[in-house]
Amino acid sequence: MKQEPNPLELFREWYARAGRTGIDKPHAMALSTTGQDGRPSSRMVLMSSFDERGFVFHTNGESRKALDMAHQPWVALLFWWDELGYQVRIEGRAERTLPAEADTYFMQRPRGSQLSAWVSEQSRVVAGREVLEQRMQAFTAKYAGVEVPRPPHWGGYRVCPQVFEFWQEGGDRLHERIRFRRGEGRWVREYLAP
Repeated sequence: MKQEPNPLELFREWYARAGRTGIDKPHAMALSTTGQDGRPSSRMVLMSSFDERGFVFHTNGESRKALDMAHQPWVALLFWWDELGYQVRIEGRAERTLPAEADTYFMQRPRGSQLSAWVSEQSRVVAGREVLEQRMQAFTAKYAGVEVPRPPHWGGYRVCPQVFEFWQEGGDRLHERIRFRRGEGRWVREYLAP
C-alpha cells in the first residue's frame, strides 16, 4: 500500500481505481448510525461528493438515519470494492450541508428522483405500494410542466472524518490495514495487524 501521508488523497486514488474497474456504484457506502435506544443501524447510501471537508450524501431529513444523526452525530461509513479487494472505513461527525448545496444537487437529479423525494415519507409505515404509486401520480400532476422544487425536509449531510482505515486484501489472510486518525493539526498514520 502506498505511503500516502494524506488519507483523502489515498481515498481519491482508490475511488478512481474503483470507478475504472467498471464497478456499478463505486460511490455506494454503508452508513451506520446509533438510535436514541443505543442500537446501531446500517444502510446503503450514495455518496454525492467528497472533498477536504468530508463525504456528502443526501436524504430525507425526517428519516430514521436523519433522526439518529440529530441525536448522535458520530457515524461510520464503509466502502467495499470487492473486485479490487479494497475496503475503506471512515468515522466522523455528520452535519447538515447548507441549503444552497442541497438545492444545487437536487436540481442535478433525474426528475423521477426529484418527485420521489416528495412522494416518500421515508422510514414511515405505509399501507402498501399503491399508496406510493398514488402519491407519485399526484406529485407528477402537481409539478407537470414546471421545475420540481427541493422539499424542505430533504437535504445533504457531510461526514467530517476523524478516522480513516484502508484495508487491502492480502494472501493467507495477511491483509494490509492502515489507519489515519486526526492528531494535533495533522493526520497520524498507523499500521494495524490484520
